[in-house]
Amino acid sequence: MPADWNPSTAPTHHRPVRVICITSGKGGVGKTNVTVNLALALSLQNQNVMLLDADLGLANVDVLLGLHPLYNLSHVISQERTLEEIIMTGPNGIRIIPASSGVKRMAELTPEENAGLVGAFSDLNDSLDVMLIDSAAGIADSVVTFSRAAHEVVVVVCDEPASITDAYAMIKLLSQDYEVDRFHILANRVVTAQEGRDLFNKLVKVSDRFLDVTLNFFGSIPEDPQLRKAVQAQRAVVEAFPGSRSAEAFHRLAAQVIGRWPMPRTASGYLQFFIERLINPDYVFEERVE
Repeated sequence: MPADWNPSTAPTHHRPVRVICITSGKGGVGKTNVTVNLALALSLQNQNVMLLDADLGLANVDVLLGLHPLYNLSHVISQERTLEEIIMTGPNGIRIIPASSGVKRMAELTPEENAGLVGAFSDLNDSLDVMLIDSAAGIADSVVTFSRAAHEVVVVVCDEPASITDAYAMIKLLSQDYEVDRFHILANRVVTAQEGRDLFNKLVKVSDRFLDVTLNFFGSIPEDPQLRKAVQAQRAVVEAFPGSRSAEAFHRLAAQVIGRWPMPRTASGYLQFFIERLINPDYVFEERVE
């Protein structure tokens, strides 16, 4: 746990839910591992967290945590189960909405079906502080849908040409075609903190030339053999090796979300994510003083 974390900065349940979409331009950069560990780090800092596995056709949040769901989002789409009925409880009480893996149909949902899936969240009555969305990689319809519905979009990159190129392409699409104009960049698997900053600067350099977007440096996760051991054990590194370099980095990210990111004033996105039950309708929203 970081020494400068102050539990008094944690939001209460009378504030809006933070909806954060975590995505990447290409697969294989550790996006799901980032989402799982950030979810657990947030929960360990007194946040009520829900994690939505929105990689609809190639889901693996449950695999990373050693969970075995009986039902998943494919059963919600087919109307066999409600969203409430498929929610699982993970480590430290985080709630997980599992998706399916290897189901081609789920990877090919129409825009209307994606919209209906997001709309189903208005029926939940959970008391939450943060919803993390582990989206698919790339620029599929579901990525666009969930990115537009979120308050914040985190793009995970690693120091590989394809990762940087694909991250830029995704940012370009979301900004030019869908008016998403703010992104948080997270550098994963870096050797040094400076490497993470340099990676961010590469994206900023090209984005400043060609795009009208704001890129913020979220931070970096170091290359860590203990993180690999945690993956092999199907556990979050934050839980399995709490004193590791990567676990400490995830706690710093969580503290930044809680203490530095502005609270949303309303439900965000063209689908009005969480507008009915997850946001207190009697609460008077006020601008957060930074």
